[in-house]
Amino acid sequence: MEVLRTAATSKPVSVAGAIAGVIRSQSRVEIHAIGAGAVNQAIKAIAISRGYLTPAGLDLVCIPSFVDLSLDGQERTGIRLLVELR
Repeated sequence: MEVLRTAATSKPVSVAGAIAGVIRSQSRVEIHAIGAGAVNQAIKAIAISRGYLTPAGLDLVCIPSFVDLSLDGQERTGIRLLVELR
């Protein structure tokens, strides 16, 4: 499964395009975010990507969970957003 990572500086429109592309080809994508700003950008991107996919009759669902990630050699707890077709 494709894994996308977001940061607080990620552009939601760009991430949304990536989400829509992966959903069209693989039907699901996993997004990892560490920190409130990164989670905010990821959620906005998911909302935007729904708008991209709705005209094609595709509807998304998002399942959030926690994930342990390694960042610069340190273990961090992040948010995992599993996005898949409904």
